Amino acid sequence: MASKKRERLEVIKDILNTIRQNREIKPTRLLYASNLSPQMFKEYINELIAKGFIKLEISDNEKKTFSLTKKGSDFLQEYKVIESFIENFGL
Repeated sequence: MASKKRERLEVIKDILNTIRQNREIKPTRLLYASNLSPQMFKEYINELIAKGFIKLEISDNEKKTFSLTKKGSDFLQEYKVIESFIENFGL
């Protein structure tokens, strides 16, 4: 069962973790790190921006970077709690 598709929440967690580790990250680097198709990546990113988990910043010279918001950081904290809860019950 190792090859099972990543769950939606796991993908979101991975994207947010990658952004947090880098503080801010360029879209292309995040795409590669996320291991998603460009289409799927776009859908996740748009959703995360719309829900206020991440923000897209565009500098004066048109360079785009993503950064984590407080809400995105809070999500990662709560996700950790859920993961350890599941682990404690052996699920």
